[in-house]
Amino acid sequence: MDLQEISDRLEIEGVLVRYTRAIDTGDWDALDTVFTPDAEIDYTESGGVADTYPAVKPWLAEVLPAFFPKRMHSLGQVDVRLEGDSATVTAYFHNPMPIDDGAGGTKVVEFGGLYHHSMVRTPDGWRSRKLHEEIIWKRGL
Repeated sequence: MDLQEISDRLEIEGVLVRYTRAIDTGDWDALDTVFTPDAEIDYTESGGVADTYPAVKPWLAEVLPAFFPKRMHSLGQVDVRLEGDSATVTAYFHNPMPIDDGAGGTKVVEFGGLYHHSMVRTPDGWRSRKLHEEIIWKRGL
């Protein structure tokens, strides 16, 4: 592994962290540093939408705080397959979120799965041009 590959891998992992931090904190504009303007995003396995980034960004800003006011991601193994200025990236995730239980309390719902990204090197650094969120398991729904 040469220095360029090490640098690329670290930058790609940084994109993944920026993604989860933006989602968890509601910093929706930070997603502009994660996705290409024409990125395709598919959240259908978790009950969400599949569309391009310009449509998904406002959807996230509206839906997530309404249904999941508190969010927290953990990332696990990250598999990066570099091919020049492109990369295929798979990252394990665990996403517990407290929600209203309908009886005056809260309960925790959890999603576990894989983020599948197709990334590309841009003049501004690595960006995701495609994200598919694969749900492996869920609990509390």
